[in-house]
Amino acid sequence: MNIIDAHAHISNTAYGNVELYLNQLKECGIRQGVVVPGGMMDVRKMTDYIIGRAQPENPVPDNAYVESARRANERVLSAMVCVDPHVSDAARTLEQSFKKGSRGLKLSPMSHQFSFASKAVAELVACCEEFGLPVYTHVVYSPGASTARLVSLAKQFPRANFILGHMGFGPADQEGLEAAEKLDNFFLETSCGNFLHIKEAVRRSGPGKVVFGSEFPLSHPGAELAKIMLLNLADSDLEQILGGNISALTGLA
Repeated sequence: MNIIDAHAHISNTAYGNVELYLNQLKECGIRQGVVVPGGMMDVRKMTDYIIGRAQPENPVPDNAYVESARRANERVLSAMVCVDPHVSDAARTLEQSFKKGSRGLKLSPMSHQFSFASKAVAELVACCEEFGLPVYTHVVYSPGASTARLVSLAKQFPRANFILGHMGFGPADQEGLEAAEKLDNFFLETSCGNFLHIKEAVRRSGPGKVVFGSEFPLSHPGAELAKIMLLNLADSDLEQILGGNISALTGLA
């Protein structure tokens, strides 16, 4: 089985660099990973950002580091580009990145503090729709970047695929799960999700709507993989969750 970690952050840091990530993939037998820029926040103090005690120290995503890592490890790594919707050339940056090989858009509302209802975000999603590549994002406890607002965006762009990071606003986001059940273009990514909620997501929305990810370096790919294996699913279901779904969404197949 070709297992693909659909979501990992890499950065030029001691705790989140590409060499460390590649070693962790090898340790647990994962053949491929989809990486995005890390380092905008020090994930070792993530709670401080969530409650507003700290602000992102490096809000400019280091896409160059990710692209360099991808090019040096093309057999193992694919990448999504992180774009701040506030920058003036956001849509152009995204389009150029897609043409260079990026396999999706990563949005970071915690780092860049935008609304999913903004015109700038709509322009980025329209670009993803045009290229047939997915939008990956987490949500936050904020009206503009909530699960409900993301679901509304997915309904506005039915031909664009959306991957909800960490299965929504934890620990058991019912709005996200209901969207995965009802919308063809809405998927749930499992990293840092709890076991029971992942199990419910597979039962209710089906294995075709669930995508395995690790959230490296905050979590270890092997630790996140163990949760999926403990579901005791049929091999065909595991193949979708552990690689088939992200492969189809990003065109890796």
